[in-house]
Order: sequence, then structure tokens, then C-alpha cells
Amino acid sequence: MCGIAGLYYPQTPKPVDPARIRAMADVQAHRGPDGSGLWTAPGVGLGHRRLSIIDLTGSPQPMASADGALTVTYNGEIYNFADLRAELQARGAVFVTSGDTEVLLHGWAAWGPAMLERLNGMFAFALHDARRQCLFLARDRLGVKPLHYVELSDGAVAFASELKGVLAHPLVRRDPDIRAVEDYMAFGYVPDDACIVAGVKKLAAGHSLLIERGRPVPAPSRWWGVDFSNRATGSAKALEEELVALMRGAVRSRMVSDVPLGAFLSGGVDSSAVVALMAEASGRAVKTCTIGFDEVGHDERSHAAQIAERFATDHRERVVAADDFALIDTLVAAFDEPFADASALATYRVCELAREQVTVALSGDGADEAMAGYRRYKFQAAEERVRGLLPEHLRTRVFGALGRAYPKADWAPRAFRAKTTLLALAENGAEAYARAVGVTTPALRAALFSDTAKQALGGHRAEDRYVRAMRDAPARDALDRAQYADFQHWLPGDILTKTDRTSMAIGLEAREPLLDYRLVEFAATLPVSMRLRGGQGKWLMKRSMERYLPKDILYRPKMGFVTPVSAWFRGPLADEAARLAKSRVLGGMFDPAAIARLAADHRSGRADHGRTLWQLVMLERAMERLFG
Repeated sequence: MCGIAGLYYPQTPKPVDPARIRAMADVQAHRGPDGSGLWTAPGVGLGHRRLSIIDLTGSPQPMASADGALTVTYNGEIYNFADLRAELQARGAVFVTSGDTEVLLHGWAAWGPAMLERLNGMFAFALHDARRQCLFLARDRLGVKPLHYVELSDGAVAFASELKGVLAHPLVRRDPDIRAVEDYMAFGYVPDDACIVAGVKKLAAGHSLLIERGRPVPAPSRWWGVDFSNRATGSAKALEEELVALMRGAVRSRMVSDVPLGAFLSGGVDSSAVVALMAEASGRAVKTCTIGFDEVGHDERSHAAQIAERFATDHRERVVAADDFALIDTLVAAFDEPFADASALATYRVCELAREQVTVALSGDGADEAMAGYRRYKFQAAEERVRGLLPEHLRTRVFGALGRAYPKADWAPRAFRAKTTLLALAENGAEAYARAVGVTTPALRAALFSDTAKQALGGHRAEDRYVRAMRDAPARDALDRAQYADFQHWLPGDILTKTDRTSMAIGLEAREPLLDYRLVEFAATLPVSMRLRGGQGKWLMKRSMERYLPKDILYRPKMGFVTPVSAWFRGPLADEAARLAKSRVLGGMFDPAAIARLAADHRSGRADHGRTLWQLVMLERAMERLFG
């Protein structure tokens, strides 16, 4: 696991200053504290920061082929590299290292861009081919590893793992993109098809970019996407056995490491399943770690301890305060772009705990998206059934009127907060789901944005990307479409960004076995009833894990990392919320009076705007850091 950076001149092969490449790489030193390297040639420069995991001393980067024609800088892990190595050796390739990096060089020589289809792993890499006079950038299927790039005024393309890497180049203009601010305020993160710095792009998950000398920089090409349009056949028992085999294989392939390895253990279904399969495959006690909270309603330590005892893991836990907001500036520095998923606080702490003993940790990320584990999928499915009972014109009129008349009762028990559901039923499924995954509603954003910002947005609306994704999804069912859209946006933009930045901030490699692409492809073919049944998400996965895990773990209500931001803004951060109305960096984009009302209404208890206030705090800190 590493950080990469580089420059490429597609038109005129200008000299590349090695110091510039080094600066772009070294600003990402946290991603690779074990070593650094750089390589330059006319018109190209590649930089690397290394976190040593496989072949600790024998695979320095950037790495060149024996004849010097190919050079690669690479971030990630290729889990099937041993099989690919054997296949390439059978074709005559001669390897001089024992790691996975060299597989990329020989793989490109043998198969070119088609090599990507053979890779099973998480990765972002840049490969220069002197013979073909090109630079090839690629990102893994699900977007586990990041890659940013930008076209500069001197004709170069600069790229780096993190935004701070490209910003280290002096020719990158630092202008905010108001459309990305709209996207962030809608979802709590800047999606992968946007960037807070205008002109900077992120290579999307499952995409590659081939830049050839003498030609304009093209649009990226998609080389993989999840497909929900096919359905698996067979009995529940047969599909269950296939699922277990895929999960077992995914976990075992991610346990290959030349450094200490462990797992995050929350006590939920996903991390418990990963630990169970690790224990089955390991000849020694699995190292596990858990973060607990000093608020009983948010503390899962007892569930994690139950799993740790069941599988005799080497278990460690740590309690953190519920008001652990001292990490704000640390997170702002780690994420670069504004990021408002408050569970990043807990994720950082559990990575910090893991890093004290291990360099690699397996997580349970991805199962909710692949197996339909989120509660919102259940609501979406139920709402779609209701939508199917009434003609659209009647449904829009009836539920729209009821929703507008129903009071907004943030303070009431969940069963009595029907306004959102009624308004959702008045919309089509895609529009409703796009709002369901959001944080701040379009109406509230419109009230907060200044007139200048609204004009600059030019009609751009964050939810439209979700509507398009669901409309164009290769899918059969409304649940398929919701999951597909989450794979396009939520998973890479929120979940995987959170895990990558928090783990890499302290030099820890996180691996996600439940996002093995073969497992994801299989899950996408499952009949809806095998994913969501009787209001129970991840139905087949839970059933398949009954042989490993107790039912009180499998079927207890989902908790997850919960950070009490609403309480913070009525307590220790109340003054911080009020101060936002006077913020210099927010003033041009937002109406100060509207922010003041928002903070006052929240503090008094008239409304719950905790998540939106958290968004504004994180946005302000990020904007100050990026744009001064």
C-alpha cells in the first residue's frame, strides 16, 4: 500500500524536474512511510512512497522492466499475483522479484490494457510504455484505491493518489468548484465524478485512461461495472454454499502478507464473518481490535468480545469519548476535500489502535452494498410496492398533499416521523432514493446558498447523478437500481474514501474481502428475495453464516459507528455552530442569516440540524486549508 505521483507531457516531451515529482510524492509520505523512489525521462516522471507489505526489500518503485521500456508506480495489492506470475512465466516471462508489482510490467507486455480484466485486487497505478509512447492510468473495479489527475497550463498531466499530491504542483490553480460544494452539501462527501478544486478530476472506479504522445488527453474508458441484469438459478442451499466458498476464498487471498496482519471487529455481521473465516484459515490467533464508546447506546464492545471469545482471537479494545471532536483538524488534513461522515472519527481511532500491532487489517466494508444490508433498501422496496398500487398522477397528488401537511417532527419517535416517507411516495423511486441517501435536502440547501451561489450553480443539482444512475442501471428491479447507484457513488465516495484516508493517514493497509469482485458479481445475480426477505437485509449471507456465528449476532439490529453530532451542537460545539454565520470562507457561498437561523433552531431543540451543521464545520475547515 503506497502513495503515487507523477507528470506526463502528452505533446512535447519537456524535461521533468525530479524535485517536483519528489515534492508531489513526499506530501503523501503517510501513505508510504517505509521508503520512497522516483524516476524521470524526457516528458515523464513517476514518484512513489512505499508501505512495505509483500517482498519487503525486493520490490522498490518506480519499477522498470529489464529492458527499461516499461516503468510503473503502483498503489495497492494484487491478490492473485502468484497465479498470474505462474501464467506469465509459462509464457516466458522472467521475474527478478517476488512481489506483485512486477506482475503489472509483465502483464502489460503480454496483454496490454486487457491485463486489467485478469487482476483481482485493489489498485491505482501509472505505467509508462516508452515503445508505445504512452502513459496508462488505471483504478480497481470498486474504487478501493484513489487516483486524482489534472491537466496543467504547460501541457502536462499531473496525477497523485491524493488531492494534496497534485496540489503540490505549483501550476495547479486553486479555485473552488461551487458544483462540488452543492454535491457535498447533498451527500456529505464529494462524489468521484466531482472535485472541490475546479479542474482536478478523479479517475472513476473501474476506469482506465490511456494518454498517448501527440494526441489530446481522452476521456477515461470504463473497463468494469457491476451488472444486476442477470439472475442466478439454483436452490437457496446451493447458492448459500457458493456464497460461503466465495467469501472463504476472498478472505484467504487477503491474508497473504509479509507483515503482521489483523482485523477490525465491531461485533456486527460483516466484521464477525470476516474474523470467523480468518480464524478458520489461520494457524494462530487472529489479532482483532474494537473501539468502544462511553455512551451505552453506541457501544458494541460486548458483541465484539463475544466473537473474540468464540474464535479465541488476540483481542484488544479501547474506549473513546463520545465527544472525540478534537480529531477534526486531523481528519480535514487526511481527507483534503470536505468529508462529513462523522463515523470517520471512530474509523480513525480503530485504525490507530490496529496500527499499534499490525500493518494490515481486514475490514467488513462492502457487504451492505453487495448484499442489500442498509435499512434504506428495505424502505425503498416497501415504498416501491406502494407506488405500484396507485397511478402516478393520483399518488403524486395524494401523498404530496399529505406530506406537505404533515408536521416535520425531528424530535418525535421514528414511527411518527412520516413526513419524509409521504413526500417520498409522491415522487418516483429514483428521485426518492436520491434524497434518501442524502444529508441536506434540496429545499434546505436552497435556503442556505447565497443568491450568487445559486446563480453560479446554473441549475446543477446533486441528486441528478443518482437519478441517472438508477435510470440507466443494468438491472431488473428497484432494489437492483438502488444498489447499482450506491456502487457508483456512495461506496467509492463515502465508505471507501473514509477507510482509505483514515487507514493511510497512519500507514495502515486496510483490505476489504467482502468487496472481492467475484463475490460482488455473484451477489448482483441473487434474486431479490435472497438479498432482502421479511424486512431482513443480507438474508442469504446471514443464513450462510449461521454455521459460524450465533443468531444474536446475525439478527440483532444494525448499529454501526454512530457519532452524536446533534448533541455536540447543543453542547460543547454550540458556539462553533453559531460562529459559522460569521465565517469568511462560507460567506460568499451561503446566506449568513440562514446559517444563524439553522444554528439557533438546532440549539433550541426546534429542529435537528446536527448533520448539516457538521457538514458546514467540515466544509469551512477544508476550504480554509485548501484555499486560504
